[in-house]
Amino acid sequence: MTDDETQIRAVITECYAMISGPAGPRDWSRQHAIFHPDCIQMRTSLDADGKSQVLRMGLDEYSENASKILMDMDFHELELDCRVDVFGNMAQAWSLYEAKHHPDDAVPERRGINSFQFFKDADGRWLIMSMIWDNERDGLSLPLA
Repeated sequence: MTDDETQIRAVITECYAMISGPAGPRDWSRQHAIFHPDCIQMRTSLDADGKSQVLRMGLDEYSENASKILMDMDFHELELDCRVDVFGNMAQAWSLYEAKHHPDDAVPERRGINSFQFFKDADGRWLIMSMIWDNERDGLSLPLA
């Protein structure tokens, strides 16, 4: 594993740690260490008619949106597998995850893929520039080996 890939995987690990925990507030100040200030986070889903839709959020919008959900719900996002590709000052990661109410739950509440896009800044730090995710549903399963 290259130094770049090691650093990128550490950022992903921190992202999962930031969002995970018992019901209640999260420390959203942690975002500033791993996300570029202009980062866009996108949650994909299907509407009531089964058509795809996306909710596009900046950092503050994301923390507000997620806080409403996480205040009353234990939530732990755990990485299952990850592929990282690096080219110069950009990288992408395809991170397969499962979400559980408690880390030791046998059955996850959901599974999906987080797609991260990274930029290596002038200080050599890998920062998340964008992130888009989708969850398993009928007819859509994780590509696990």
